[in-house]
Amino acid sequence: MEKIEKLPQQIEVRGGKVHNLKNIDIDIPLHQFVAISGLSGSGKSSLAMGILYEEGLRRYLEALSTYTRRRLKTGNKANVESVKHIPSALALCQRPAIPSERATVGTMSELLNVIRLVFSRLGRPVCPNGHAFGPDLKVAQAMSKSGEEMGLLTCPTCGVEFYAYGAEDFAFNSTGACETCQGTGNVRQLDESKLIADEELSLADGAVASWRLPGRNFMPSVAEQAGVRINVPFKELTAKEKDFVLNGPQKKFKMDFCTSTGRVFHDFNVLYENAHQAVLESAKTSKSERAQKKISEFFHYSTCPTCHGTRLKPELLRQKAGGLNIAEVTELSLHALAEWKMQVLKTLPAEMDTMAQAIFAEFDDDLKPLLELGLDYLTLARNGNTLSTGELQRIQLARTLRTETTGVLYVLDEPSIRLHPDNINGLLNVFKQLVAQGNSLVVVDHNVDIVRAADHIIEIGPGSGDNGGQIIATGTPAQLAKNKNSLIGPYLNGTAELIARPIQPVDTAKITIAVSEHYNLHDVKVDLPLNRLTAVTGFSGAGKTSLILDSLVPAIKAKAKGEGLPAQVSELDSPLKDVVSVDASPIGKTTRSTTATYTSIMDNLRKLFAKQPLAKERHYTPSYFSYNNKQGGCPECGGTGVVTLDVQYLPDMEQTCPLCAGKRFRPEIQAVKWNGYSIVDILDMDVGQALNVFKAEPKILRELELLKEVGLSYLHLGESTPSLSGGEAQRLKLVKHLDHKQETTLFVFDEPTIGLHPLDVKVLLQVMQKLIDQGATIITITHDLNLIVNADYILDLGPRGGKHGGKVVFSGTVSELLAHPTSLTAKALAKYWQRFER
Repeated sequence: MEKIEKLPQQIEVRGGKVHNLKNIDIDIPLHQFVAISGLSGSGKSSLAMGILYEEGLRRYLEALSTYTRRRLKTGNKANVESVKHIPSALALCQRPAIPSERATVGTMSELLNVIRLVFSRLGRPVCPNGHAFGPDLKVAQAMSKSGEEMGLLTCPTCGVEFYAYGAEDFAFNSTGACETCQGTGNVRQLDESKLIADEELSLADGAVASWRLPGRNFMPSVAEQAGVRINVPFKELTAKEKDFVLNGPQKKFKMDFCTSTGRVFHDFNVLYENAHQAVLESAKTSKSERAQKKISEFFHYSTCPTCHGTRLKPELLRQKAGGLNIAEVTELSLHALAEWKMQVLKTLPAEMDTMAQAIFAEFDDDLKPLLELGLDYLTLARNGNTLSTGELQRIQLARTLRTETTGVLYVLDEPSIRLHPDNINGLLNVFKQLVAQGNSLVVVDHNVDIVRAADHIIEIGPGSGDNGGQIIATGTPAQLAKNKNSLIGPYLNGTAELIARPIQPVDTAKITIAVSEHYNLHDVKVDLPLNRLTAVTGFSGAGKTSLILDSLVPAIKAKAKGEGLPAQVSELDSPLKDVVSVDASPIGKTTRSTTATYTSIMDNLRKLFAKQPLAKERHYTPSYFSYNNKQGGCPECGGTGVVTLDVQYLPDMEQTCPLCAGKRFRPEIQAVKWNGYSIVDILDMDVGQALNVFKAEPKILRELELLKEVGLSYLHLGESTPSLSGGEAQRLKLVKHLDHKQETTLFVFDEPTIGLHPLDVKVLLQVMQKLIDQGATIITITHDLNLIVNADYILDLGPRGGKHGGKVVFSGTVSELLAHPTSLTAKALAKYWQRFER
């Protein structure tokens, strides 16, 4: 027998050039937990997702048949010279896709599959005459039969024969779905108040909102043909005319009809649709997501009157297990499910123990990682589309652990998002289990406790954008703690300076808000200082979003408009008039959005170039200097700089536009120069370079100075904003607010440190301080300990999540919080703070 060579111990990446990576060579250990660290925009995700995940997935998919590959989303080959010894890869992204309305925590975690089995095999069946019996082993035996005998039971009380419910019968996405709402729990009804947009408008000017839907814009002309006046305000129409608009019969009218291309059809039969029908017919026929979104605005949703939101056929709720029906079980928190399990086991006869233990072993395996990851406050019935990105990612992670794969490369991007510091150990236990199962794990994260727990660290930097993309340090946490080049090293060895702004006393005026009843908030009243930085902390599900985003923000907006407060807000005392919500979501959806277009720089550039002699000679207006207009944009690529090629069996390929060479503009536009620079030359500059060029242009100079102040001097003016990291996008959004007073403005940051290195957090804090210096009040919902220690005031909700949260556990300063013995946030903060005491 031939000697088997030693298996590879590391992934070998050579010549990595994805995004800003500078032709990097790096070895990544296999069968270990590897953390990738670096500043926001340094190139961490480019290595993790752009090379390791993309190449691991692509190579696995290439082993499949062409038929299969064409039906799967496959990526292009990464811009890298070679990648050796890479396993098949799975990724858990920083921003998972939003689930559909049919997804719940139960279906996504697959716990509901086991619970349906519990009700089917261990529950108490109810015969058609209402007699409950069991639990009984005969039910499981009947379900094991085939044909017409499968599930057939005889009631021991009245003798009637009936079929027991199988596990599939308890599925609201299958045969168990309520027939009224088809298993969604909600019914959709047309909101008649939305049909007329403005009674002051005439029909010709768009009074009927539903006639603005695609394919209905000619309805006013049809109504006119039927004798309705279309050039007077809707409110002045007669009752008969209004009734025709709203409820007129669906019939054809002969009229001259002009198409959008100018072609005229004489005596054309046009079908009339009234304001109601226009919405209902559009809902039936429209296929595009954009059209359906518009149509949905005409409907309101209410709880299904048949199933009352349970999604299930009502008769299914007669069957119980552990004293509860399946709808009641799905409303329990995950934490409470263990107690329900014990109640079920108590009701079972001894002969059912073996089967019950087997079913509940599966139940425990599914439940345990969810609890370890701090999701104990969630209920199985919670809609998936209401979960935060961090919650979605942790449910994915728990399900991944359950599959018990071996030999897979897992790539995780910011798994600690929205995770309370007290739950970090649970997350680390999951990581250890993945590696122990024989997998390799690469994690992009900035949480110091996660980086500290890694077997190996790869640090990318030294800066962001063009100033990043290099490997600056590698090794164990202990090695990086001693490495002078490491930026995370000072946070590992305790020498970093945590305080990044002057902490100010909270002896100022305050906002007072009281919430009566909203989710788990019950008669909660809090004071928050004005012109200070407040950190709202606590477990996920503790009530932070309910208090700040659902109650305080809309209450301030409503008061400013003179409208009534939200129903749950019983009191609001605040002088604030404006609210600015800032998050780390991408800016723009296409490459057409750039640093220059997001700010006012592009507008000022266009005006500047339109004043140049050659531009005046050719009659070029400012619109000619926009690649988004036909006058200025390259005709081949439409101003995007790239063209997409359909290669049939392979993924679509993007290549630089052959006409404009990626410069976006027509050649004649590039011929216009200002101080020797074309507009393309300007957009190729980074902010730092542009500062020297535009010293004599005050409007452009001020915008550039603000970009530098928020730490974005490395961004190119033509850089695509959707490609920016979360931290970069966040700071770019703040630029427009830094140039004027903000005494009456509340800035709300929801988890602002997602994707931010501790040093990036310092930059963000300095930007926040600039806003406070201008009079702003800042409230941030956060779990980040580096941010919490820099807050002037802390409001800690809890003590945990769900029904175990919703209370004010603590309010006060950092020093007071550290002395507070009952808060889990305080314990985590004290432990972190002690590492840096000198």
